[in-house]
Amino acid sequence: MKTILQIDASARVTRSLSRGLTTAFVEHWQKTRPHDTWLKRDVGLNPPSAISEDWIAAAFKPDDQRTPEHVAALQESDELLAELEPADVIVIGTPMYNYSMPSALKAWIDQVIRIGRTFSFDLTRGEQPVEPIQTGKILVILTASGEGGFEVGGVHAAQNHLDTAIVTASRLLGVSEHHVIRVEYQEFGGDRHQQSIKAAHAAIPKLVQQLNHKLGI
Repeated sequence: MKTILQIDASARVTRSLSRGLTTAFVEHWQKTRPHDTWLKRDVGLNPPSAISEDWIAAAFKPDDQRTPEHVAALQESDELLAELEPADVIVIGTPMYNYSMPSALKAWIDQVIRIGRTFSFDLTRGEQPVEPIQTGKILVILTASGEGGFEVGGVHAAQNHLDTAIVTASRLLGVSEHHVIRVEYQEFGGDRHQQSIKAAHAAIPKLVQQLNHKLGI
């Protein structure tokens, strides 16, 4: 039995394409793996707090030196980490806002990437002092954008600061493998957009089958 953490980041609810993708992913996953544990965190509707000077001071204090104020500053981070740490698969549904991620998703990432919890820092490792504490997690990014061509080699690949940033940061969350499914051309509409929606939803059951085979039923 595996644990899946679902993160929804869209500010939209009823008209959200990324939420439609996560809903489809959940439905296909639970058909074949009904006994897995599914955790859900909706940062789009309930954005985590931005980190502060007090948060940073508390995070870099050794556990045995933290004051009650330090503990309080990290309470939200601890709650989010309690969901992340046991997760075998992280499913993030997110729109692209201004070529990057929603601020709520960035706040979640900042809250859960934490020294001593998700990564270690050791200067004796030379030019690579930062290492993830966990490994082997699988990341699935389900995204929607107004334009297209953001895939590797695409016409707008250099402007993709969404899944590229998530994938880079996810190493410190223990992610060793990632997959991206995207809906594009929302602002253009038309057949190209509809084909993108159709292709994304067709890719979901294929990815679920692939991951099921990897994880074992």
